[in-house]
Amino acid sequence: MQSLNVSATANGLNYLPEYLADREGIFRDAGLDVSAVARDPWTGVLDDLGSGRADLALGGLWVPAMYAGSDRKLSVVCQLNHQFPMAIALRSTVAAVGFTLADLRGRTVLAPGAGGSAPYEFTAGLLREAGVDPADIRFVRDLSTAMLVELFTAGLGDAIIADLVTATELEAAGAATIVFRHLDDGGIMPNSVYYCRTDRVEELRERVTAFVASIDAAMRLVPTADPHSVDAVLKHRWPDKDQGILRLVYQQLADSAVWQTVAVDESASDRWMRILEDGGLVNTAPTYAQLADDTFMADYR
Repeated sequence: MQSLNVSATANGLNYLPEYLADREGIFRDAGLDVSAVARDPWTGVLDDLGSGRADLALGGLWVPAMYAGSDRKLSVVCQLNHQFPMAIALRSTVAAVGFTLADLRGRTVLAPGAGGSAPYEFTAGLLREAGVDPADIRFVRDLSTAMLVELFTAGLGDAIIADLVTATELEAAGAATIVFRHLDDGGIMPNSVYYCRTDRVEELRERVTAFVASIDAAMRLVPTADPHSVDAVLKHRWPDKDQGILRLVYQQLADSAVWQTVAVDESASDRWMRILEDGGLVNTAPTYAQLADDTFMADYR
């Protein structure tokens, strides 16, 4: 058995294929002993990569993008999410019929940012693509999801950008109505990816190759996964959550393209990089070749 250590930016339902690969013995059958930890704050993944405690980090593509061209050399080896699994939920007292992104003009929108900038930045990119200036919307940013959900429930804001579990919980509680799912209307977006230090690519090649194949196998397993196995993962990972809501959101993810492939779509990466450039997060949009080591993904296109 070869060991491989993963440091993740969260413990998220959108990471389910990795959890299934562990539970169903896919890693073991590939000769891998995979250990994984979720860091809080998420920036701990960078410390783990730097010190060598982690071989791979799991998180947003925007992080390797922002470091492209700097002294911190990072290489993306595959993706875990082919779409952005978030939603916009509108306060129940606000009319939601016929909603379009333009309806957010003049409103206050809560956009969690303590776990990363993608909820705001990608949504802002979608707004610009729809001809809406994000400056016409009051965004409350840079705070944790938990804090903004509490404040939203207490009456702050007209809408909130949230992961699908949180948005569904708000809807089930009668506090909000989901009016926009990025899975439905956001297109293809390489959201969560695995990346490593570029100087360790060759050292890790055999293990990472087996890991990517295992994640691919787990993704292909999702549509026919044993419901008992899925339920076991949900209960183990989120014992305090409403299991019915978790199963509902799991099915939405499974029915979407979010776990369609481990291979990053180059055109979708370029689009995301342009959005980041427009937002000022990068000086120049990095190319796919600057971000990824395609040798790990070429066989899955």
